Amino acid sequence: MNFTHLLLEDRGAVRWITLNRPEKLNALNRATLSELHAAFEAAGSDDAVRVVVLTGAGPKAFVAGADIAEMNGLSAVQGRDFSRHGQRLMSRIEQLGKPVLAMVNGFALGGGLELAMACHLRIAADTAKVGQPEVNLGLVPGFGGTQRLLRLAGRSATLELCLLGQPIDAQRALHLGILSRVVPADQLQAETTRLAEQLAQSAPQALRGVLDAVLVGGETSLEAGLDYETQLFAVAFSTDDMKEGTDAFLARRKPSFTGR
Repeated sequence: MNFTHLLLEDRGAVRWITLNRPEKLNALNRATLSELHAAFEAAGSDDAVRVVVLTGAGPKAFVAGADIAEMNGLSAVQGRDFSRHGQRLMSRIEQLGKPVLAMVNGFALGGGLELAMACHLRIAADTAKVGQPEVNLGLVPGFGGTQRLLRLAGRSATLELCLLGQPIDAQRALHLGILSRVVPADQLQAETTRLAEQLAQSAPQALRGVLDAVLVGGETSLEAGLDYETQLFAVAFSTDDMKEGTDAFLARRKPSFTGR
């Protein structure tokens, strides 16, 4: 598929996906959502891709939000469909089965924060700002913001960000658990690359097991979650990577994981 609004680049086993609408601060319209869905579908089915990094083009924004000009003309039914289209994308990213890192290089507002929260790790520049400003447009978050923010930061922070509609800086977002890591802006690319390459060298099935245990098991009762963890732990013993990892540890050498 040829992409109009995305740039894709493979760096070893890491696929970099860059939203490329800098003149619109990488705002999410329907076409961009569709391209992102196709890009993540392709990344998920490509065994050569072990990790995905998602970022935005330009110096100002990761994603500044949904495309307000496009939303302005939507009917209620079209708005519902737009919300579901966005939510399907966020779920696709969250359930990819491979680590997805958001490299937050600037504003992550509204749909941009929702997109970042669907990723598994969020590394941000210390100059970044995040927020859910939909209330200022007479709207509520529509791409999962109320639900993922609630699970990441708790009820108090979610109500503050969604009711007041004011962005917060990267350090506060880190303190609230919205961001995973904050680094100086000039170190963002290097730190994100380092983490992505570390993950790309890890055992793919073990990474998937961790993602499933947290994202799926974490939505159940403690008892059910523990049982699910046990099943994933047992499955790991059937993989070549488990044998390679334990052999390498005992031999005091670096493991070489194949994903089998």
